[in-house]
Order: sequence, then structure tokens, then C-alpha cells
Amino acid sequence: MNTLAAGRRHSVACREDGTAVATGDGRAGECDVSSWSGICAAAAGNVHAARNTGRSHSVGLRSDGTVLAAGWNGDGQTDVGRWREIVGVAAGWRTTLGLRADGTVVATGRTAEGQCDVAAWKDAVSIACGDWHSVAVLADGTALSTGSNRRGQGAVGGWHDLIGIGAGYLHTVGLRVDGTALATGDNTAGQCDVTRWRTVVAVSAGSHHTVALLADGTVRAVGDNHHRQCEVAEWRGVTAVAAGSAHTLGLLDDGTVIATGENSHGQCDVRPWRLHR
Repeated sequence: MNTLAAGRRHSVACREDGTAVATGDGRAGECDVSSWSGICAAAAGNVHAARNTGRSHSVGLRSDGTVLAAGWNGDGQTDVGRWREIVGVAAGWRTTLGLRADGTVVATGRTAEGQCDVAAWKDAVSIACGDWHSVAVLADGTALSTGSNRRGQGAVGGWHDLIGIGAGYLHTVGLRVDGTALATGDNTAGQCDVTRWRTVVAVSAGSHHTVALLADGTVRAVGDNHHRQCEVAEWRGVTAVAAGSAHTLGLLDDGTVIATGENSHGQCDVRPWRLHR
């Protein structure tokens, strides 16, 4: 379950008591989550930094399998009110995915690049959504992708032994059962340089950087570091991570949250958060 989520200009998280908290730019209502209840996972529309990508949306998965969403809805990306029996959610640019308990996937939002063409997917166990592509891990450890593949971000057909996956702007990262990672797609900032990682238990892809949580509670990051979003080497006692457009979040074992990276909209102002009671 995704306790933390980082978007273009905001961050969102779910507390242990089922409530949600958000910080950052809420111009489109993406931070309007204070009324949510029963939340067990969160997702945030995460997109590359550009003039036309300021607005975003937030998604909350409820423990009863229903879904809530707030924020920008220009392409119907928050039209999730009728979804049922959902066990996982993911959000990209103007797109939202839902993983059903039966392994099928539903999608709503922008369809221009084919990122919502998931109706035929079966046996999915994990999902992720990038700017223009959607990916999934299947029960047999293989992966599927749909949507834009212009930088090879959808070239996951030969992947195997997967237990997790993440999708960024133009790249995809996978987590194998043996704790190693692999990546495909645009690597101009080094965001796909993950093959040396070991004992990885979770991965998250930002726009141009990739973050990994290791079994010992430390964190690794590669890729663009112009905003210090990869400055995570000193983090300890981390239990979850999330990579946004140009910032990174980490949940500590005491329920507090730390952040690094671009903070011009307050998306890293997470110090007051307490996710555990």
C-alpha cells in the first residue's frame, strides 16, 4: 500500500487512523483531502515540470475498496466514484488507475497515448502510471505496459521475477523478488542506473529520478539532482518512500515524514505530519 504520494507540486499521505493530509500547491483542489476517511493508500498525479503541468490530482483508496479523488479533472481523471473492489491505485498526468481484487485493472482520464487501454489486463498484482504510460506486474512476475513508448519506457516485455514497479515521466523501474532493480526508458539524467542496487524492498519513480528503499531502512536515489531530490544517503529508519516530479518523501518508523528536493510550493513541508498515532 502506498502510504505516501508525491506529485508535481504537492504531497499527500494517509494516516494510520484512515484520514489524509496534503501540502503544497492546491490550486486545483488536489490538497482538499481533509474530509477523507477510511483511507489506506494514496496516489498523486505526478508529471514532469512544464508550464502546462502545474495542476494535479490526488487519489485515496478506502479500506472498503472504494476510491476518492480530488483536484484537476480536465480529462475525467477523478471520476472514480463508481469503482468497487479496488485494492490498489496509481495516478499519472490526467490519468488514474485502479487495481481490482480479481487482478483486473480499471482506468479513467486521458486516453490520447493509450495509457488507459488496460481493460484486457488480467492477474495484475501491482500497477503504476507515468506521464503517458501505464504499467503492471502480473502474478507470474512478468510485466505489461500500454501507452507511449517513445523512449522505451514501455519495453518491459522481457522482465520477470517482479514484485513491484514504478513509472516516471519517460522511464519505468521494476523491483525483482531477489531485491535487485532494473529500469528502461529515458536515461539522460541517469534515472535508470539502478542495476547495482541490492536488498531493495520498494521503488518509486519521479520525473527524472528514481528512489529505492532498502531492507535496512536506508534509501538510495539516482538521476536528476538539481533540486537535491536525490540527497537521501543520510536517511535512516525509513519504511516507505515516494518520488515526485522533483522532490522525494520518506516515512520514518516513528510515523514522521521527511522530504528533500524542490519546495517552491511547500510540497516538502511535511515536518508536522504524524502518520502513526
